[in-house]
Amino acid sequence: MSIPVPVRDAATVILVRDRATRPQVLMGQRGARAVFMPSKFVFPGGAVDPDDACVPLAGMVGPVCAARLAEGAVAERVHALQAAAIREVWEESGLVLGAPGEWEGPVPADWEGFSATGHLPCAAAFRYVFRAITPVGPPRRFDARFFLVDETAVAGDPDDFSRASDELSQLQWIPLEEIDSLDLPLITEVVLGEVARVLACPGPPPEVPCFRDEDEQRFLLRRQAERRRRSETRVERG
Repeated sequence: MSIPVPVRDAATVILVRDRATRPQVLMGQRGARAVFMPSKFVFPGGAVDPDDACVPLAGMVGPVCAARLAEGAVAERVHALQAAAIREVWEESGLVLGAPGEWEGPVPADWEGFSATGHLPCAAAFRYVFRAITPVGPPRRFDARFFLVDETAVAGDPDDFSRASDELSQLQWIPLEEIDSLDLPLITEVVLGEVARVLACPGPPPEVPCFRDEDEQRFLLRRQAERRRRSETRVERG
C-alpha cells in the first residue's frame, strides 16, 4: 500500500514587464536531475518554509487579495505565503522584491542573503491570481498560490541575475508569444493562459481560478485548442 504524498503549501511569482506593449515573463529551466519537473521551464517559486511565517514584511497584498488567500489558509499562512514568494524569487533569480529597511532581531538562515541587501521583503505590489494543487502521482505535491508582480517592484536591476542560486538555469524574460517554444509543465501552460486575461485588469482579477486534479484534462484540451488557433493564425498571416 502506497503512502500518500503530503501536499505542501507553496508560492510562485509571475514577474512581468512591458505589460502594455509586449508582455514578457521571467522564467528559468529546472535541472535535468531535479526530482520535481526536471528540465521544465518554470516561474520562480517553491514550498513555504517554517521561518517564513515570522519574517517581517514591509508591505502586504491588498485587502481583496488577502481575503482570497485567507479562504484557503489561516492568517499565519497568508503571511508565510507572501514571504515565501519573495524568498524564492531571491534564491532562484537573485532579484529583490523589497523596500529599504533594517531587520530587527535575528535573521533566519534562509534570509541572511536577502537582509544583507538592506531591504525588508515587501509584497505590496503582489496580485494573487491563481491557485493550483498538483495531482496525485509525482513524488512531491504542492498547493501553490501564484502572484503576479510587475518588474517595477524589483529593487535594483531586473536583468541582474548574478546573485541567483543554481536552482534555475537560462533565466530570461520571455515574450508571451514565444512561450509555446519552451518545454513547460501543464500547470504553467494553464497559468499563462490566465495571465493574458489578468494583465488587462488594473486591480485584483474578478476571480482566482483553482486548478485541481479533475481539471487537468479539461485545461489540457483547452490549451491544445488555443495552440491550434494561434498556429492557424500565424499561417494565415504568412
